[in-house]
Amino acid sequence: MANSNDNNNDEHHESSPLLSKQVADQDLKEKPSGKKAKEAAAEVPAHPVVATGDGFGWTADGLPLVHRSVVGEPLGRSQWNSSLLACLGRNDEFCSSDIEVCLLGSLVPCVLYGTNVERLGSDPGTFANHCLPYSVLYLIGNSFFGWNCLAPWFSYATRTAIRRKFNLEGSCEALHRSCGCCGSCVEDELQREQCELTCDLATHVLCHPCAVCQEGREIRRRLHHPGFNAQPVFTMVPPGEQTMARGA
Repeated sequence: MANSNDNNNDEHHESSPLLSKQVADQDLKEKPSGKKAKEAAAEVPAHPVVATGDGFGWTADGLPLVHRSVVGEPLGRSQWNSSLLACLGRNDEFCSSDIEVCLLGSLVPCVLYGTNVERLGSDPGTFANHCLPYSVLYLIGNSFFGWNCLAPWFSYATRTAIRRKFNLEGSCEALHRSCGCCGSCVEDELQREQCELTCDLATHVLCHPCAVCQEGREIRRRLHHPGFNAQPVFTMVPPGEQTMARGA
């Protein structure tokens, strides 16, 4: 009898209109309306789209630079540490190194070029893989044409790699900054990069020793030689065998 009364009470509570109204109001509170749901979905930020159009700079790897400054302008590029014609370098802690770079670039440019690529890439065998082909092109150019006209076509890519790695300004930007010319090339990023590649090649062909020396000075100021990055190794020597002597 008691069980039947309990069942009736449960059925009465479940079918109570007041209870159904409370449940309906709670569901309406938990579930927003269609308009509010659309507004909430619109407020959720979408994933940022990486734009590659005009107005973006170039990263060290040669890709469009999407990060901007606080005011929204592309990040500026740095200048070279030394000019193209500063063969003897400048009076600082790298003065002796600059003289060495000048002598290598004048007498054995193949060695200086191989060293630059080795410092830039830090890969084993980089020096030989670049120094030997450069030497062959250097000998062919001087033997058949009387001057080093073939090796610059092989070595100018290093200048482009240095410029992109350290985000350095090229010849077009330097001319635009100094005298205001080449403005159209600087505004369009793709056109600017094509112009800079042409200027890198022209710099190596027309003034190859000075270009290699400038690249050598820039790399030595920014990167250490791969052989100098070795960490010291500490070894522990165990103590010698000890014996206990019995006193007299």
